[in-house]
Amino acid sequence: MQSDGGPDFSQAVANNGYAWWYVDAISDDGHHGLTVIAFIGSVFSPYYARARSRGLGDPANHCAINVALYGKGGKRWALTERGRGALTRSNNEFSVGPSRMFWEGGDLVIDVDEITVPIPSRLRGKIRLSPSATTRRSFQLSRDGQHYWRPIAPFSRVHLDFQKPGLSWSGPGYFDWNTGETPLEDTFSGWDWARASSDNGTTIFYDGLRRRDGAFSLATAISKDGTASDIESPPPRAPLPTTSIWRIPRETRSDAGVLPRVIETCEDTPFYARSMIETRIGGKAMRAMHESLSLDRFDKRWVQTLLHFRMPRIAG
Repeated sequence: MQSDGGPDFSQAVANNGYAWWYVDAISDDGHHGLTVIAFIGSVFSPYYARARSRGLGDPANHCAINVALYGKGGKRWALTERGRGALTRSNNEFSVGPSRMFWEGGDLVIDVDEITVPIPSRLRGKIRLSPSATTRRSFQLSRDGQHYWRPIAPFSRVHLDFQKPGLSWSGPGYFDWNTGETPLEDTFSGWDWARASSDNGTTIFYDGLRRRDGAFSLATAISKDGTASDIESPPPRAPLPTTSIWRIPRETRSDAGVLPRVIETCEDTPFYARSMIETRIGGKAMRAMHESLSLDRFDKRWVQTLLHFRMPRIAG
Protein backbone atom coordinates (compact mmCIF):
# COMPACT_ATOMS: atom_id res chain seq x y z
CA MET A 1 0.00 0.00 0.00
CA GLN A 2 1.28 3.46 -0.85
CA SER A 3 1.28 6.34 1.64
CA ASP A 4 -1.91 7.77 0.12
CA GLY A 5 -3.65 4.39 0.23
CA GLY A 6 -3.02 3.61 -3.42
CA PRO A 7 -2.08 0.20 -4.78
CA ASP A 8 1.37 -1.37 -4.54
CA PHE A 9 1.94 -3.18 -7.82
CA SER A 10 5.35 -4.48 -6.68
CA GLN A 11 4.00 -6.79 -3.99
CA ALA A 12 5.43 -10.31 -3.79
CA VAL A 13 3.22 -13.08 -5.18
CA ALA A 14 3.81 -16.66 -4.02
CA ASN A 15 4.43 -19.50 -6.44
CA ASN A 16 1.03 -21.00 -7.39
CA GLY A 17 -0.58 -17.83 -6.05
CA TYR A 18 -2.05 -14.72 -7.63
CA ALA A 19 -2.81 -11.04 -7.33
CA TRP A 20 -5.27 -9.02 -9.35
CA TRP A 21 -6.41 -5.40 -9.48
CA TYR A 22 -10.00 -4.94 -10.62
CA VAL A 23 -11.85 -1.88 -11.97
CA ASP A 24 -15.46 -1.59 -13.02
CA ALA A 25 -17.70 1.31 -13.99
CA ILE A 26 -21.19 2.01 -15.30
CA SER A 27 -21.89 5.13 -17.37
CA ASP A 28 -24.10 7.84 -15.90
CA ASP A 29 -26.81 7.08 -18.47
CA GLY A 30 -26.65 3.34 -17.72
CA HIS A 31 -25.97 2.49 -21.38
CA HIS A 32 -22.33 1.41 -21.01
CA GLY A 33 -20.14 -0.58 -18.66
CA LEU A 34 -16.53 -1.66 -18.39
CA THR A 35 -14.26 -3.95 -16.43
CA VAL A 36 -10.48 -4.08 -16.34
CA ILE A 37 -8.50 -6.74 -14.46
CA ALA A 38 -4.71 -6.79 -14.22
CA PHE A 39 -3.43 -10.25 -13.27
CA ILE A 40 -0.19 -11.64 -11.90
CA GLY A 41 -0.80 -15.38 -11.87
CA SER A 42 -3.90 -15.25 -14.06
CA VAL A 43 -6.36 -17.20 -11.93
CA PHE A 44 -8.56 -18.42 -14.79
CA SER A 45 -5.72 -19.29 -17.15
CA PRO A 46 -5.59 -22.85 -18.49
CA TYR A 47 -1.87 -22.30 -19.14
CA TYR A 48 -1.23 -21.39 -15.51
CA ALA A 49 -3.32 -24.34 -14.30
CA ARG A 50 -1.27 -26.70 -16.45
CA ALA A 51 2.02 -25.13 -15.29
CA ARG A 52 0.99 -25.57 -11.63
CA SER A 53 0.20 -29.24 -12.22
CA ARG A 54 3.79 -29.65 -13.46
CA GLY A 55 5.33 -27.85 -10.50
CA LEU A 56 6.05 -24.73 -12.56
CA GLY A 57 3.61 -22.30 -10.97
CA ASP A 58 5.51 -19.03 -11.52
CA PRO A 59 2.79 -16.34 -11.39
CA ALA A 60 4.97 -13.76 -13.18
CA ASN A 61 5.01 -16.03 -16.22
CA HIS A 62 1.20 -15.82 -16.49
CA CYS A 63 0.14 -12.17 -16.60
CA ALA A 64 -2.57 -10.27 -18.44
CA ILE A 65 -4.65 -7.12 -18.53
CA ASN A 66 -8.23 -8.08 -19.30
CA VAL A 67 -10.43 -5.31 -20.75
CA ALA A 68 -14.15 -5.61 -21.48
CA LEU A 69 -16.56 -2.96 -22.79
CA TYR A 70 -20.32 -3.48 -22.66
CA GLY A 71 -23.44 -1.73 -23.90
CA LYS A 72 -24.30 0.24 -27.02
CA GLY A 73 -22.11 -0.81 -29.91
CA GLY A 74 -21.83 -4.38 -28.63
CA LYS A 75 -19.41 -6.15 -26.34
CA ARG A 76 -15.64 -6.01 -26.83
CA TRP A 77 -13.36 -8.37 -24.93
CA ALA A 78 -9.57 -8.67 -24.77
CA LEU A 79 -7.56 -11.06 -22.59
CA THR A 80 -4.13 -11.98 -23.91
CA GLU A 81 -1.86 -13.78 -21.49
CA ARG A 82 1.85 -12.98 -21.65
CA GLY A 83 5.01 -14.35 -20.07
CA ARG A 84 7.53 -12.95 -17.63
CA GLY A 85 9.43 -11.08 -20.35
CA ALA A 86 6.40 -8.86 -21.06
CA LEU A 87 5.90 -7.85 -17.40
CA THR A 88 7.22 -4.64 -15.88
CA ARG A 89 6.15 -3.42 -12.45
CA SER A 90 7.07 -1.05 -9.66
CA ASN A 91 5.19 0.12 -6.60
CA ASN A 92 3.08 2.52 -8.70
CA GLU A 93 3.00 0.91 -12.17
CA PHE A 94 2.03 -2.40 -13.72
CA SER A 95 2.50 -3.07 -17.43
CA VAL A 96 1.99 -6.21 -19.49
CA GLY A 97 2.93 -5.92 -23.14
CA PRO A 98 1.49 -2.73 -24.66
CA SER A 99 -1.01 -1.99 -21.85
CA ARG A 100 -0.42 -0.63 -18.39
CA MET A 101 -2.06 0.78 -15.26
CA PHE A 102 -0.38 3.27 -12.95
CA TRP A 103 -1.10 5.40 -9.90
CA GLU A 104 -0.68 9.11 -10.67
CA GLY A 105 -1.48 11.92 -8.26
CA GLY A 106 -4.09 9.90 -6.42
CA ASP A 107 -5.76 8.64 -9.62
CA LEU A 108 -5.53 5.28 -11.32
CA VAL A 109 -4.74 5.65 -15.04
CA ILE A 110 -5.08 2.74 -17.47
CA ASP A 111 -3.60 2.83 -20.98
CA VAL A 112 -5.20 0.11 -23.10
CA ASP A 113 -3.76 -1.28 -26.32
CA GLU A 114 -5.10 -4.79 -26.91
CA ILE A 115 -6.57 -7.07 -29.56
CA THR A 116 -10.07 -8.43 -29.00
CA VAL A 117 -11.16 -12.06 -29.26
CA PRO A 118 -12.72 -14.10 -30.78
CA ILE A 119 -13.01 -11.57 -33.67
CA PRO A 120 -9.75 -9.58 -33.80
CA SER A 121 -10.05 -5.79 -33.59
CA ARG A 122 -8.04 -3.05 -31.92
CA LEU A 123 -9.00 -1.90 -28.43
CA ARG A 124 -7.13 1.33 -27.67
CA GLY A 125 -7.78 4.16 -25.26
CA LYS A 126 -7.39 5.61 -21.78
CA ILE A 127 -9.34 5.16 -18.55
CA ARG A 128 -8.93 7.42 -15.52
CA LEU A 129 -10.38 6.50 -12.15
CA SER A 130 -10.53 9.30 -9.56
CA PRO A 131 -11.36 8.11 -6.03
CA SER A 132 -13.21 10.24 -3.53
CA ALA A 133 -10.97 8.49 -0.97
CA THR A 134 -9.08 5.24 -0.52
CA THR A 135 -9.93 2.50 1.94
CA ARG A 136 -7.06 0.94 3.88
CA ARG A 137 -8.96 -2.00 5.33
CA SER A 138 -8.36 -5.52 4.00
CA PHE A 139 -10.69 -8.48 4.51
CA GLN A 140 -9.56 -12.06 5.10
CA LEU A 141 -11.48 -14.47 2.88
CA SER A 142 -10.04 -17.77 4.11
CA ARG A 143 -9.54 -18.90 7.67
CA ASP A 144 -5.95 -19.90 6.97
CA GLY A 145 -5.08 -16.30 6.10
CA GLN A 146 -3.99 -17.15 2.56
CA HIS A 147 -6.59 -15.10 0.64
CA TYR A 148 -7.37 -11.42 1.06
CA TRP A 149 -9.53 -8.76 -0.56
CA ARG A 150 -9.19 -4.98 -0.25
CA PRO A 151 -11.66 -2.47 -1.73
CA ILE A 152 -9.06 0.20 -2.54
CA ALA A 153 -11.31 2.89 -4.02
CA PRO A 154 -14.92 1.74 -3.84
CA PHE A 155 -16.43 5.17 -4.54
CA SER A 156 -14.85 6.76 -7.61
CA ARG A 157 -15.50 8.62 -10.83
CA VAL A 158 -14.34 6.99 -14.04
CA HIS A 159 -13.79 8.69 -17.38
CA LEU A 160 -13.22 6.57 -20.47
CA ASP A 161 -11.85 7.97 -23.73
CA PHE A 162 -11.21 5.39 -26.48
CA GLN A 163 -10.03 5.92 -30.02
CA LYS A 164 -10.81 2.32 -31.02
CA PRO A 165 -13.71 2.04 -30.78
CA GLY A 166 -14.61 5.74 -30.75
CA LEU A 167 -16.20 5.99 -27.32
CA SER A 168 -16.23 8.49 -24.46
CA TRP A 169 -18.29 8.46 -21.27
CA SER A 170 -18.14 9.00 -17.50
CA GLY A 171 -19.77 7.31 -14.55
CA PRO A 172 -19.38 5.87 -11.06
CA GLY A 173 -16.58 3.35 -10.67
CA TYR A 174 -14.88 0.96 -8.30
CA PHE A 175 -11.32 -0.36 -7.72
CA ASP A 176 -10.22 -3.32 -5.60
CA TRP A 177 -7.44 -5.89 -5.09
CA ASN A 178 -7.42 -9.61 -4.40
CA THR A 179 -4.44 -11.78 -3.52
CA GLY A 180 -3.83 -15.38 -2.54
CA GLU A 181 -1.01 -17.81 -1.85
CA THR A 182 -2.77 -20.84 -3.34
CA PRO A 183 -5.03 -21.39 -6.39
CA LEU A 184 -8.59 -20.11 -5.95
CA GLU A 185 -10.14 -23.47 -6.85
CA ASP A 186 -8.22 -25.22 -4.07
CA THR A 187 -9.87 -23.05 -1.40
CA PHE A 188 -13.26 -21.95 -2.77
CA SER A 189 -16.19 -23.66 -4.46
CA GLY A 190 -17.54 -20.33 -5.68
CA TRP A 191 -19.03 -16.98 -4.71
CA ASP A 192 -21.44 -14.16 -5.53
CA TRP A 193 -20.21 -10.57 -5.30
CA ALA A 194 -21.96 -7.25 -5.88
CA ARG A 195 -21.15 -3.59 -5.43
CA ALA A 196 -23.73 -0.81 -5.60
CA SER A 197 -22.98 2.91 -5.33
CA SER A 198 -25.26 5.77 -4.32
CA ASP A 199 -24.67 9.44 -3.54
CA ASN A 200 -23.55 8.48 -0.03
CA GLY A 201 -21.02 5.76 -0.81
CA THR A 202 -20.76 2.13 -1.86
CA THR A 203 -22.31 -1.05 -0.49
CA ILE A 204 -20.57 -4.38 -1.15
CA PHE A 205 -21.85 -7.92 -0.61
CA TYR A 206 -19.44 -10.86 -0.88
CA ASP A 207 -20.93 -14.32 -0.22
CA GLY A 208 -19.08 -17.54 -0.93
CA LEU A 209 -18.42 -21.15 -0.01
CA ARG A 210 -15.04 -22.48 1.08
CA ARG A 211 -14.22 -26.10 0.37
CA ARG A 212 -13.18 -26.99 3.91
CA ASP A 213 -14.36 -24.18 6.17
CA GLY A 214 -17.92 -23.56 5.07
CA ALA A 215 -19.59 -20.37 3.96
CA PHE A 216 -18.34 -16.83 4.35
CA SER A 217 -20.32 -13.61 4.10
CA LEU A 218 -19.05 -10.05 4.02
CA ALA A 219 -21.31 -7.01 3.92
CA THR A 220 -19.76 -3.58 4.17
CA ALA A 221 -20.81 0.01 3.60
CA ILE A 222 -18.00 2.38 2.60
CA SER A 223 -18.63 6.10 2.80
CA LYS A 224 -17.27 8.72 0.41
CA ASP A 225 -14.45 9.48 2.87
CA GLY A 226 -13.27 5.85 2.71
CA THR A 227 -14.60 4.74 6.11
CA ALA A 228 -15.66 1.07 5.99
CA SER A 229 -18.40 -0.16 8.31
CA ASP A 230 -19.65 -3.72 8.65
CA ILE A 231 -23.36 -4.17 7.96
CA GLU A 232 -24.45 -6.14 10.99
CA SER A 233 -27.83 -7.19 9.57
CA PRO A 234 -27.52 -7.35 5.78
CA PRO A 235 -30.64 -7.85 3.67
CA PRO A 236 -31.49 -11.47 2.87
CA ARG A 237 -30.16 -13.41 -0.07
CA ALA A 238 -32.41 -13.22 -3.10
CA PRO A 239 -32.36 -15.24 -6.34
CA LEU A 240 -31.56 -13.91 -9.78
CA PRO A 241 -32.44 -15.93 -12.88
CA THR A 242 -29.76 -18.35 -14.06
CA THR A 243 -27.85 -17.25 -17.15
CA SER A 244 -29.50 -18.18 -20.42
CA ILE A 245 -26.64 -20.07 -22.09
CA TRP A 246 -24.59 -21.82 -19.40
CA ARG A 247 -27.23 -21.78 -16.63
CA ILE A 248 -24.95 -20.25 -14.00
CA PRO A 249 -26.87 -19.83 -10.71
CA ARG A 250 -26.93 -16.23 -9.46
CA GLU A 251 -27.92 -14.71 -6.12
CA THR A 252 -27.50 -11.34 -4.48
CA ARG A 253 -28.93 -9.42 -1.54
CA SER A 254 -32.03 -7.27 -1.57
CA ASP A 255 -34.53 -5.85 0.90
CA ALA A 256 -36.92 -8.48 2.20
CA GLY A 257 -39.79 -9.12 -0.19
CA VAL A 258 -38.12 -7.30 -3.09
CA LEU A 259 -36.72 -9.37 -5.93
CA PRO A 260 -33.70 -7.91 -7.73
CA ARG A 261 -33.63 -7.91 -11.51
CA VAL A 262 -30.98 -8.35 -14.17
CA ILE A 263 -30.53 -5.31 -16.41
CA GLU A 264 -27.92 -6.94 -18.63
CA THR A 265 -25.90 -10.14 -18.54
CA CYS A 266 -22.46 -8.99 -19.66
CA GLU A 267 -20.64 -12.33 -19.46
CA ASP A 268 -22.26 -15.75 -19.67
CA THR A 269 -19.47 -18.35 -19.57
CA PRO A 270 -19.34 -21.99 -18.43
CA PHE A 271 -18.11 -21.00 -14.95
CA TYR A 272 -18.61 -17.25 -14.55
CA ALA A 273 -21.31 -14.62 -15.02
CA ARG A 274 -20.98 -10.85 -14.85
CA SER A 275 -24.17 -8.81 -14.79
CA MET A 276 -25.52 -5.33 -14.28
CA ILE A 277 -28.46 -5.63 -11.91
CA GLU A 278 -30.94 -3.50 -10.01
CA THR A 279 -31.53 -4.28 -6.36
CA ARG A 280 -33.06 -2.50 -3.37
CA ILE A 281 -31.01 -1.78 -0.25
CA GLY A 282 -32.40 0.13 2.72
CA GLY A 283 -35.49 1.04 0.74
CA LYS A 284 -33.52 2.55 -2.14
CA ALA A 285 -33.30 1.13 -5.66
CA MET A 286 -29.64 0.80 -6.66
CA ARG A 287 -27.81 -0.37 -9.76
CA ALA A 288 -25.00 -2.80 -9.09
CA MET A 289 -22.22 -4.67 -10.81
CA HIS A 290 -22.59 -8.34 -9.97
CA GLU A 291 -20.59 -11.53 -10.50
CA SER A 292 -21.22 -15.21 -9.87
CA LEU A 293 -18.30 -17.63 -9.96
CA SER A 294 -18.39 -21.46 -9.93
CA LEU A 295 -14.91 -22.81 -9.29
CA ASP A 296 -16.33 -26.34 -9.34
CA ARG A 297 -17.17 -25.72 -13.00
CA PHE A 298 -13.85 -23.98 -13.69
CA ASP A 299 -11.96 -27.06 -12.51
CA LYS A 300 -13.56 -29.29 -15.16
CA ARG A 301 -11.29 -30.41 -17.99
CA TRP A 302 -13.78 -29.46 -20.70
CA VAL A 303 -13.98 -25.91 -19.34
CA GLN A 304 -10.20 -25.62 -19.30
CA THR A 305 -10.17 -26.68 -22.96
CA LEU A 306 -12.72 -24.03 -23.96
CA LEU A 307 -10.79 -21.26 -22.22
CA HIS A 308 -8.05 -21.32 -24.84
CA PHE A 309 -10.49 -19.69 -27.29
CA ARG A 310 -11.10 -16.71 -24.99
CA MET A 311 -7.55 -16.35 -23.70
CA PRO A 312 -4.75 -16.53 -26.29
CA ARG A 313 -1.18 -16.57 -24.99
CA ILE A 314 1.91 -14.82 -26.30
CA ALA A 315 5.04 -16.47 -24.92
CA GLY A 316 7.97 -14.41 -23.68
